[in-house]
Amino acid sequence: MEDLSIIIPVYNEEKAIAETVNYFRGLLEENPGIEIIFVDDGSKDKTPQILESIKLDQIKVITHKKNKGYGAAIKQGLKISSHEYIAITDADGSYPHEKISALFEKLLAEKADMAIGARVGKKVEIGIFRRFPKFVLRKLAEYLSEEEISDLNSGLRIVKKEMIMRSFKYLPKGFSFTTTLTLSLLANNHKIIYFPIDYYKRKGKSKIKPFRDTLNFFQLIIRTVMFFNPLKIFLPLSSFFIILSFVVLIVSYLKGRIMDITTILLFVTGLHLLAIGLLADLIDKRLSK
Repeated sequence: MEDLSIIIPVYNEEKAIAETVNYFRGLLEENPGIEIIFVDDGSKDKTPQILESIKLDQIKVITHKKNKGYGAAIKQGLKISSHEYIAITDADGSYPHEKISALFEKLLAEKADMAIGARVGKKVEIGIFRRFPKFVLRKLAEYLSEEEISDLNSGLRIVKKEMIMRSFKYLPKGFSFTTTLTLSLLANNHKIIYFPIDYYKRKGKSKIKPFRDTLNFFQLIIRTVMFFNPLKIFLPLSSFFIILSFVVLIVSYLKGRIMDITTILLFVTGLHLLAIGLLADLIDKRLSK
């Protein structure tokens, strides 16, 4: 696996970090050409001490004095990475690290820009309260991007470094890093492939807050698609208000009292949304040239 840098963001993972370090130490012995980068994002437990015990020069360890976020940790790793391809995985024991090799081979074989480990294998440990929001978000993202997405925000993926660097300044510092990266590449017509993997119960306490993070992801998807394909948002809204104006007109006429002011307001609102959408789409197309 030449030309591959593996970035592993870490935050309070004392229960899993030793096992993760040992695995990648062994992987490095088998593949001396790869690069391993751990980024400790301000851990408050024993994680820093465990990482400090690493004595291999080939394994790089970056330490943040305070927690900056999942995406910020990956960005820091990107800045010092030296290979053409970037692999991202977690340190909590939830992802099958042994699939990185197969994922990399598939990416190269299919000449893709990004390969995602899709959590659709035989064993997938995702809580019931997370499954429904993830399904809704994935379907929304598929509609807005006009692409089938097997896993929107999987933390196991391999991508060409240049693909990330093109969108570097737009990628957020939090957990939505992977979601934004996926939508960004889809919006720019880059080739993404999916590789089925298992997903295990993490070791230690999850940092995900289901309600808050689901709302954040929802806002993120809308905002990202507004940036890359604004008509996907404005055209349906415009159509809704224009159709509603005609419905109000017809219903009020049949009742013998035409609601002319309401009809006009709804119709004008629809036209305004359409105009804003067209203008936003024009700006987007000009900026993308």
